[in-house]
Amino acid sequence: MAELIAVDYQAPNAAEEFVQSLRDTGFGVLKNHPIQAETLTAMYEHWGAFFNGDEKEQFLFSQEKFDGFFPTRLAETAKGHSVRDLKEYFHYYPWGRCPESLQSANESYYSQAVSFAAELLGWVEQHTPADVASGYKEPLSKMIQGSEQSLLRILHYPPLPENREPDAIRASAHEDINLLTVLPAANEPGLQVLAKNGEWLDVPCDFGNLIINIGDMLQEASAGYFPSTTHRVVNPDGADATRSRISLPLFLHPRSDVVLSERYTAGEYLTERLNELRKND
Repeated sequence: MAELIAVDYQAPNAAEEFVQSLRDTGFGVLKNHPIQAETLTAMYEHWGAFFNGDEKEQFLFSQEKFDGFFPTRLAETAKGHSVRDLKEYFHYYPWGRCPESLQSANESYYSQAVSFAAELLGWVEQHTPADVASGYKEPLSKMIQGSEQSLLRILHYPPLPENREPDAIRASAHEDINLLTVLPAANEPGLQVLAKNGEWLDVPCDFGNLIINIGDMLQEASAGYFPSTTHRVVNPDGADATRSRISLPLFLHPRSDVVLSERYTAGEYLTERLNELRKND
């Protein structure tokens, strides 16, 4: 069975090991990466305070732009599921709304994460077999240049409510829509990935790890060579059920005009998937 092992970003074979992990499991875990620990600590602290306060209701999301705060009562329902996830979250884009007190920290993390993700896309392309890479309509790292769609989602999983629906969990099994998702290890465990043999693997959650997974758009662009892997966030047990969880995924999106395949541009693909999610709601 494949295992998720943290790859040392500073190792000479880091790119090869990382891309092989993506290929085998759909996920890669990096340690000793350049995203600053101080930035992450500040994000966890400040956003934890935001979700525990009343200010969030002033930033209810825009139906047109999809930026802002999504309360638990309006949390998404994963494709193929009928029960809403047990979470609330904030959608941050550089052009979108943000509490003034959090703007600086958000800009710093967003900038670092997008820049690093571009490097990782270069690794992926470098270690893509030539026959697969020939299908890329442009270099992967250039697909995100000028994109305004890359989304920082600040997720808050509150303590588990006693009256929750029986099948409700923090995040139901799903795949991401985008190219790559960049996720610092959260302040609590719970993230799992579905292995090829059907078993759920725990994703290493040590602080300082960076977790990267493949989204549907990279799967589409690579004609399935890089699999968009199913993952979920399970409910904690015992005393841990009273603890909240903050998560900071950056969903890396190409420009809308990028051609992913003969079937889709990135804009067409995103529109189709968002319409599916709205139907679930």
